[in-house]
Amino acid sequence: QLQASGGGLVQAGGSVRLSCAASGRTFKPSLMGWFRQAPGKDREFVAAITRSGAITDYADSVKGRFTISRDNAKSTVDLQMNSLKSEDTAVYYCAADQRLGLRRDIGAYSVWGQGTQVTVSS
Repeated sequence: QLQASGGGLVQAGGSVRLSCAASGRTFKPSLMGWFRQAPGKDREFVAAITRSGAITDYADSVKGRFTISRDNAKSTVDLQMNSLKSEDTAVYYCAADQRLGLRRDIGAYSVWGQGTQVTVSS
């Protein structure tokens, strides 16, 4: 029910925009977020956004460089990634849930996309 796209290979300092589309007539998620998993590491929180889009939350490692946004009419959530660093290399996952509020824990999200690879070359 979530399909992520937009990953690829980018040079350090460059930008990439990820997009995630939710499908299903009855699937109207409130909480949406992005996580990432680098090789050999646990999956970690990146950013989250409430249904209205008015409230967002970011991991300290990406704050000021990444921006999460959503379009409820299109049922999409995007992640604009600027000033990329080699340590941003990971598989990025979008996730969603019907619950209200912002959450960073993986267990709070009931629906996950398939992941899209972002590789930052130095």
